[in-house]
Amino acid sequence: MIADGHDGPLLQLSGIWRSYERGTETVVALSGVDLWVNPGEAVALIGRSGSGKSTLLHIAGGLDLADRGTVRVTGRDPAAMSVSQRAELRRHAVGFVFQFFHLLPQLTVVENVELPLLLNGGRKSRSRARDVLASVGLAEKADRYPTELSGGEMQRVALARALVGGAPLILADEPTGNLDSVTGGEVLDLLIAQVAERDAALLLVTHDAQAAGRADRVLTLVDGKIASASR
Repeated sequence: MIADGHDGPLLQLSGIWRSYERGTETVVALSGVDLWVNPGEAVALIGRSGSGKSTLLHIAGGLDLADRGTVRVTGRDPAAMSVSQRAELRRHAVGFVFQFFHLLPQLTVVENVELPLLLNGGRKSRSRARDVLASVGLAEKADRYPTELSGGEMQRVALARALVGGAPLILADEPTGNLDSVTGGEVLDLLIAQVAERDAALLLVTHDAQAAGRADRVLTLVDGKIASASR
């Protein structure tokens, strides 16, 4: 389970290195990255394709492990855990929002949002899912199916699913990439507002400088290194 009363950054990466073998070539995806996100803070990570953004996000969420360096998610080290313990850490501590919504078409909107709670054995999961849908403005769409929704509405459902378990860390990978600029801005504003309200931490990966500008801090990743930071 997630440790209670954690002080300090909800996500902290120190000296992270990650490389891959591609044929006979070694590709360095990350080289000595330091990064942290505090409670209530939204940090945007920008960079060109191939700069290492997705690799970093996967390591932050315990989906991949670094070759060197330390990772702390709510104070805990995914590298020191078994596969099942890392899965438990993700279920309780991390909410993921992706560019492609990954909603299950055979489930209603409220069933999609409820799913993480059911996997965690939560009680009163249906009422909790409806409450979170209401917080993202979709109370009236709870019993619809994903195919009946617009792209912006589907991304709001994906956002609700990431928030429903009360995860302290939200990782968003191009969450506005499939949306027009107006809808994308609305979804991003909602995401940042929800994170601030819950005192969670948000790491947002994006190609969109306008989207990144909504964050508290902006980090630029170039060839696997943090090249600049701004507010």
